Amino acid sequence: MTPPTRIALGNDEAAVALRALLAEHLRARGYDVDLYGPATAGEEVDYPDIAYEVASRVAAGAYGRALLLCGTGIGMAIAANKVPGVRAAQAADTYSAERARKSNDAQVLTIGARTVGPELARAIVDAWLASEFEGGRSVPKVVKLDELDRLARSASAETAGGRA
Repeated sequence: MTPPTRIALGNDEAAVALRALLAEHLRARGYDVDLYGPATAGEEVDYPDIAYEVASRVAAGAYGRALLLCGTGIGMAIAANKVPGVRAAQAADTYSAERARKSNDAQVLTIGARTVGPELARAIVDAWLASEFEGGRSVPKVVKLDELDRLARSASAETAGGRA
């Protein structure tokens, strides 16, 4: 698979500086970067709103990959994983970022601006972007993750259909 050339990069107010750093880093490597979230720390947003917007675009196929940034990366990962079809992983080291792609086919990576320094953040992003899903033993597991999405959508549709 060819790595993406266009990437969504979303953040909350805690990660404004990290977003600027990573956007510059990605552009220097030839990526087109679409930004979501505040450009200044004084602009408060709720991270679930940014995560949902970006993850929904990934699920719809507008982006092959996306980065989400907040204080720890945890909240963004939780929110993005609520979108069916999206596999988001939080990483604070290069090995986890690499495995998120190779083993779990994660299209969304989340990083914490308060937990990861600038140089490490660049290395995490580079490791994630350089990795591709390996398949093999991981295929049945990713298929099960996709099945969990289908079950959740089905249960949601049944619940919504049952309301009058």
